[in-house]
Amino acid sequence: MSTARPLLYVSRLLPDPVMSLIHERFRLVQEPTETSPTPSSLRDGLSCAEAAICTLTETVDDDLLSSASQLKVLANYAVGYNNIDLNAARRHHIVVTNTPDVLTDATADLTWTLLLATARRVVEGDAVVRSKRWTGWTPTQLLGREVSGKTLGIIGMGRIGQAVAQRAEGFRMSIRYHSHQSSPTLPGAWKFCPLDTLLQESDFVTLHVPLNSKTRHLIGARELSLMRPTAILINTSRGPVVDEAALAQALQGGRIAGAGLDVYEEEPTVHPQLSSLTQVVLLPHLGSATMQTRVRMGLICLENIEAVLEGRPAPNRVT
Repeated sequence: MSTARPLLYVSRLLPDPVMSLIHERFRLVQEPTETSPTPSSLRDGLSCAEAAICTLTETVDDDLLSSASQLKVLANYAVGYNNIDLNAARRHHIVVTNTPDVLTDATADLTWTLLLATARRVVEGDAVVRSKRWTGWTPTQLLGREVSGKTLGIIGMGRIGQAVAQRAEGFRMSIRYHSHQSSPTLPGAWKFCPLDTLLQESDFVTLHVPLNSKTRHLIGARELSLMRPTAILINTSRGPVVDEAALAQALQGGRIAGAGLDVYEEEPTVHPQLSSLTQVVLLPHLGSATMQTRVRMGLICLENIEAVLEGRPAPNRVT
């Protein structure tokens, strides 16, 4: 980069170590805040910046990119990039990057947090104790479902799906998986299945697919009807992969036993019926929410931005 510090737009406040580096190396269009930028603020920021860091909550379309005449690189603070019009970015010669690999363990850990919390009714138990309604141990109180030795169905066998499967081996679980991408190096004990077979045979089903035209509402009323009435669905991928209205109906009708969700169709809005069901554990999109992971994501964004501005290939270029 030149001696003059480049002008950077950051859509949301990032963890302190990342912000400190940003202030050292760049000039900011404006100081970011915790809240999502307004459409006009997003437009203004992108229109005058040489580089930008955006998150999944910001939709960056052709209209916005058309006004970003100075923008050379857009670093998405996420693995996914369905919020960015990649074709438009190509037309406007804007490099788009992401943050792969770094959040695999954090998201896999949270998947297991949701799975165990839902199966063993942890949130319900916590509420009983905090409300002082607990009168002591009883043989029938908050009976949950065992995890060890059961069958886990994993839809999407990329890095995160494989990390979830590795953790499942410690629980002596049988692994069924379905993936559109071939993974020839997977252990032989992990059994590939057609999607319908996986849904029918699994005690727990967990989703780890990107959001695109093929995966939107991948799990709908038909798919939920194939699951066991004792099964639990976990989603830490993208909210629109699941038809929330169909899920709420399946849970209310007892067609499946429970769900653990970290992502939603219309974030931050959650389907009202899901919010009222005790057999559902709801988290506010915490998949990558560890300090180590979120800092590393920011550093990767900066590495990509600096590479592009210095005329080098971006390490994590998606277009």
